[in-house]
Order: sequence, then C-alpha cells, then structure tokens
Amino acid sequence: MNNEIETYLHAIKTSYCIRYTGKAANPEVLDQMEKEFCEGLKFTDGKVYVKVMSKTSVHSFIVKQDGTKFKRGDILKAASWKAPALNFARGNVFNADSFKNVSWTGA
Repeated sequence: MNNEIETYLHAIKTSYCIRYTGKAANPEVLDQMEKEFCEGLKFTDGKVYVKVMSKTSVHSFIVKQDGTKFKRGDILKAASWKAPALNFARGNVFNADSFKNVSWTGA
C-alpha cells in the first residue's frame, strides 16, 4: 500500500502547486512555499489508520484493513489530531480517479 500512498501524496502536492497557476505572484516565493509544503507532507503508520500530515496538522487518514463500514485504502477526512471523520470515505488510494475529491487543504 506504500506505493499507493505515495501516489496519493503526489496528488496532494500537485493540488498545492497548481493553486496559483495563471495568477501574478512572485515566482521565488511560490517556489519556496511549494518546497516547504512538499517537504512537510508525510505519513505515519498507526494501528488502524495511516495518518497523512502536512507539517504540524493532519491532512487525512487512510484505512489499513477492511472493516464493516470502510474498505482498505479508503481516505477519511480528519476530525481531530487523533481520529478521522467516520461519516463517509472521500476516496480510495487504490483508485487514483477518486483523488479529485481531495485537495491540498484536506480530504
């Protein structure tokens, strides 16, 4: 599942990098902001979920094992630092087409 998570992280980074496309902005500042965002994006492996973080905030959670409500790889919005919102999945890391529901701001 690590390859799929890396693909998901790449989609988040891409979402961040295109946010100012076509707008007048200082290119050096944008490059620095993009570099810092991309370097700060990481994931940690927990017992039930993989936590995706952007610097010091939680971006989303990824389900590690099939359960009664969610499938392995489902992307869940963060409800808090420690827990996801359990209302519905925002996509699945095994289906890159579902990343359209995810942006750099969150799932």
